[in-house]
Amino acid sequence: MKRGMNLLLGAVLATLLLAAAGPPANGAEMDKVKVRLDWLIRGCHAMFFVAQEKGYFRNENIDMEVIHKGNGSVNTMTLVGTNQYDFGFGDLPTLAVSRAKGVPVVGLVVVNQRSPLALVMLKGAGIKTPKDVEGKVFGVHPAGSTYIFYQALMAANNVDRKKITEATIPVPYESFLLTKKVVGIPGYIDAEIPELEAKAGGPGSLEIVLGADYGYDLLGSGMLTNDKMLKEKPEVVRRFTRAYLRAFQDVLNNPREAVDILAKYNPEVAEKKDVMLKQLDADIKQTFTSDDTKANGLGWNPPQEVAGHVRHPAEAQRDREAAGQRQLALHQRLPEVAAPPGPSTARPPPDARAASGGVSSLE
Repeated sequence: MKRGMNLLLGAVLATLLLAAAGPPANGAEMDKVKVRLDWLIRGCHAMFFVAQEKGYFRNENIDMEVIHKGNGSVNTMTLVGTNQYDFGFGDLPTLAVSRAKGVPVVGLVVVNQRSPLALVMLKGAGIKTPKDVEGKVFGVHPAGSTYIFYQALMAANNVDRKKITEATIPVPYESFLLTKKVVGIPGYIDAEIPELEAKAGGPGSLEIVLGADYGYDLLGSGMLTNDKMLKEKPEVVRRFTRAYLRAFQDVLNNPREAVDILAKYNPEVAEKKDVMLKQLDADIKQTFTSDDTKANGLGWNPPQEVAGHVRHPAEAQRDREAAGQRQLALHQRLPEVAAPPGPSTARPPPDARAASGGVSSLE
């Protein structure tokens, strides 16, 4: 297994996606595609629906057949990697693990330039740093992106997990926190946390330890495809990504409109549009943009040497601007159970960079 594997396709492909041949000729047959999300609908899924609503996919001669909701990034990687879906959305570190295990998934757009994963507790829990979890009962779901995050964060901060009572809890595991059966859980600031805050008493009712502040120096989620699509239908990949990036800019410019569109296509979120807006607000403030996106454009895919590493917090602070000196490869921190084994014959091409995916329903 290559420990220094590329995570994402990077600037060269991004340039091709945006500057390649224009829209297909009139009358050309529409390319049908299927998309798989990583979980139930949340704010960061809006790009797919905005592109559909505003005709960006149609303008690129793409017929969006379905956008299916998911049940975790691990499963999304498997489904996209086995060509059951053409595109997806999911956690990029999970994609990296899946890719290393032979699942042929490849990242196209980095949505979260900074990981939105965090430890979340009710106010008064007394957990201000990862080390404070020692001696507590902490809820974990031993599969998927939150478990990858939890184990990597504990390792990066020299936390003795033998001193933690790790309670295995099923999804949806937020209820175990609200009923105080556990002191804390891992979660996303752009997904579970805004919903939890609304149920826990509103602003100020939660304590949050953001992983990115404590050495979890990784990308978050992104839009992805598979090797087969890249090889056999590169023009479809270019056109799809071009439409997606156009919608991404719209979401950034007008999140309220994006939430309205989400609710139109997904009636189940119509009554919690305020939560969806808070999810997008968290991403807009903390994860969608970075110095890299200011220099290179929205959705920027960093090259190999700056992606996918976990560092000790002191090192992360000292060398924040020196990405080339990162010490610890992601796979040195991630558990073997993080992703299901992929096809044994599929190996990552030397210039491919992996990302993760998911899907929601547009039917």
